[in-house]
Amino acid sequence: MKGRFRSRFADRRDAGRELAVAVGYLRAEQPVVLGLPRGGVVVAREVAAALAAPLDVVIVRKLGAPEQPQYAVGAIGEEGMVMLDDAVIQALRLRGAQPSLIERERHELERRTARYRGGRPPAEFRGRTVVLVDDGVATGSTARVAAEVTRLRGARRIVLAVPVGPPDVAERFASVVDEVVCLVRPRGFRAVGAAYDSFEATSDEEVEEILQAASPPGAPAP
Repeated sequence: MKGRFRSRFADRRDAGRELAVAVGYLRAEQPVVLGLPRGGVVVAREVAAALAAPLDVVIVRKLGAPEQPQYAVGAIGEEGMVMLDDAVIQALRLRGAQPSLIERERHELERRTARYRGGRPPAEFRGRTVVLVDDGVATGSTARVAAEVTRLRGARRIVLAVPVGPPDVAERFASVVDEVVCLVRPRGFRAVGAAYDSFEATSDEEVEEILQAASPPGAPAP
């Protein structure tokens, strides 16, 4: 796959179109596409359109370190999932994620769940292939929780598809997903946004519009 795709993307939609080409072989499996809000949903829209697949979200929240929120010490997700990164916690000499932080992020997760789904039930994908899409992977905490939630809900096969990530992204996720598709894996990887010319924040309104215009989550792919 190396050499077929560009090393930079204009924006998330551009990255999504490139990613859609890379995962085109999955169309025959009639997958369900799940985007990680917020930015991952923009990428996932392009992937779902190319695969003629239903689109939904899997909602997760990063747990940032106290006074260093850019460092993820773990993440929480739907189904009550909580996952902590022991290596990061030890490196930062923390005792763990503060209960108040987990509770605050749990409230935000519930808010986003209610807003993005608008009363619609989650996608039904038990026994099916799921393509899990984000705009990139850094520490991987949120994507890992998303994969665990997806497996818990009965996915038969999970493919993590991202435009950019660290060189060892496949190894990092070998225990939680069945396959990783990552277009760009820079040796000096530091941040997801470095691979984009435009990496502006995605709004709640944009996520809602994308999901409302997508195929019904429970609908089978044609």
